[in-house]
Amino acid sequence: MSNSFQLVVIGGGAAGMMCAVTAAERGISVCMLEPNRLLGRKVRITGKGRCNVTNNCDVKQFMENIPDDGRFLYSALNRLSPRDTMEFFESRGLKLKTERGNRVFPVSDNANDVAGFFTRLCDRLGVKIKHCKALDILAENGEITGVKTEDGVISCRAAVICTGGMSYPLTGSTGDGYKFAEKFGHTVIPARPSLVPLESSDSYCSEMQGFSLRNVTLSAYENDKLIYKELGEMMFTHFGVTGPLVLSASSHMRNMGKAKYTLKIDLKPALDEKKLDARILRDFEKYSNKEFKNALGELAGRTMIPVIIRLSGIPEDQKVNTISHEQRMGLLKLFKEFPVHISGTRPIDEAIVTAGGVNTKEVNPRTMESKLVSGLYLAGEVLNLDAYTGGYNLQIAWSTGFVAGKSVLKDEIE
Repeated sequence: MSNSFQLVVIGGGAAGMMCAVTAAERGISVCMLEPNRLLGRKVRITGKGRCNVTNNCDVKQFMENIPDDGRFLYSALNRLSPRDTMEFFESRGLKLKTERGNRVFPVSDNANDVAGFFTRLCDRLGVKIKHCKALDILAENGEITGVKTEDGVISCRAAVICTGGMSYPLTGSTGDGYKFAEKFGHTVIPARPSLVPLESSDSYCSEMQGFSLRNVTLSAYENDKLIYKELGEMMFTHFGVTGPLVLSASSHMRNMGKAKYTLKIDLKPALDEKKLDARILRDFEKYSNKEFKNALGELAGRTMIPVIIRLSGIPEDQKVNTISHEQRMGLLKLFKEFPVHISGTRPIDEAIVTAGGVNTKEVNPRTMESKLVSGLYLAGEVLNLDAYTGGYNLQIAWSTGFVAGKSVLKDEIE
């Protein structure tokens, strides 16, 4: 078997799979290196195993969901927009659906179908998949000549680094791509977790471990400035908080360790303060002769009641009919602004996405080719690109992988 290919794609994740099939459709001989037994290991666990493929929005809306400077992506998104991505999948047999927040999923609700879709495409297009690890990228006179693997050297004229970031290391995202890029003089912005559970110094979080909140509004503050607000779900854990709202909020926290971060949870977002006060008064009337601790059963979950009592400052054995207006207002504020003080993020290996990576200033945004070495391309999470939750991060992988696959060896092939 030949150990020579025109292109070697390092990494069989979202960007790598898209890059490989796009290049193969152009008639390029492609070898993809993926140490895992299955392609798309991380794709298979995204979106709680459902795979949020993209977000059904236009490029302008998309750019608003990139927290840092997203201008690097403008060209790639115009070549493969979210709508183009949906067309790519559907025209090749993978049916999609759009849900709340314009999130796009496979109709089957099974992330394995997305990875399986690419596996079949690779097979049909003759992409050679080698289940081994890349050890080094070889170059002579500023041009790529091969990739050294555990099984020997594969000669090639171009290589694409699609190794992912540092999140989910069990899926193979161990930061190898950063080392390959640094070898050629690329600057790597230190990786940090994004879309990650948050730790809290508040002991009551661990007291409520496993308790979920649905249809609450979470507001996140940097110092005293509101940086995020959204309705949805979250959960208390032994270390702090997690869940969709928390992961989204975390990606707005760009100065952890320097700034002070606080979450405030509106436990009753459907009720304004006037309506909530009327509701509390109604319950207090109903339980007027009971102790305070026995009057909250219809207002809060059982797990949360002891914490609410403690934070309200109202003695648990105080009779409801003796609770003052001031005490009631304090309780109302607690229901509208339940506080969680953030002390840090969980480790990077628990993050869904890595922020940081290869500096995009050193990569051509129209081709994804390195500006420092000819024939070296980079796509996906290895680049210093990340976005908020909702299908945006996978779209970055699809778009950058697509552009690399379309651009590689362009002068020679066309």
